[in-house]
Amino acid sequence: MAEQHFSARLRARSARSRPGVGHVDERHPEQFTVVGNHLAQHPELSLTAIGLATHIQSLPDGALVGIKALAAKFPEGETRIAAALRELEAHGYLARIKERMPSGQIVTRTISYNKPQARPAAPASDSVPRREPAPEPEEPEPAAPAPVAAGPASEPPAAARPAPAPLPEPQTPDLECHRTAAELLAGLRAHDPRLLLSARDVRRLAPAVSAWLERGIEPGAVRRTLTAALPADPIHHPAALVAHRLTAMLPPPLPAVAVTPRPDPLQNCDRCDRAFRAPEPGCCPGCAARGELAA
Repeated sequence: MAEQHFSARLRARSARSRPGVGHVDERHPEQFTVVGNHLAQHPELSLTAIGLATHIQSLPDGALVGIKALAAKFPEGETRIAAALRELEAHGYLARIKERMPSGQIVTRTISYNKPQARPAAPASDSVPRREPAPEPEEPEPAAPAPVAAGPASEPPAAARPAPAPLPEPQTPDLECHRTAAELLAGLRAHDPRLLLSARDVRRLAPAVSAWLERGIEPGAVRRTLTAALPADPIHHPAALVAHRLTAMLPPPLPAVAVTPRPDPLQNCDRCDRAFRAPEPGCCPGCAARGELAA
């Protein structure tokens, strides 16, 4: 009989019983991207920034990586994507350089590094000047207008930005209509908290809403126009958004309708009892004429 050893060590636990994550690794012969642990396990970057850096490193040269292009592909939105890009730029995984094209356009060129750089910058080139990274990636924008010397007030600069259109005004002031307009504007926050207007904004925009009501638009229809299809991003200037919609979407006044005069009511003649039209009861024209001849 074999000797029993009660002091023998217990068998080590299998990998399946260990706490924490387990890995099932398979080799990728194609369509793969090598990412360093310095990025995947970065202690200061957010998960959004790490995932975005991994995605950018997997893209081919020339792919669009602007805020709008990335927001169209992922659900994080422009605000979180812009913050993640700034993180990557601050830690040396990304560089964004503004350059002026021969046509005068200013474009933003993005450079991705699979190893963090101390000072991310564009590769040295004799023909391309090195520029500071932009705070946020931008789509191609037109060249900035050159300064224009001050001239007469009747000759504004050709590239001057047009002034915003004035807010609509009612044709006839109506206190009750103005009160309805102010209540409508103050109640917009009940439909969307982002449309919180100050008392000053309500006073400024109430005449524009009164112009809508004056044109026969019901208050509910005005409210639906101001709250429909709002952007998903935060609304930083709700008063400007409401003012733009009140101005740009103002419906035309209803066309004037020709009023046809109503005929006189039917009356029964006091003498012959025949029906005839007249504003007041009395005799028909025939009886009246006979009466005048007899007199």
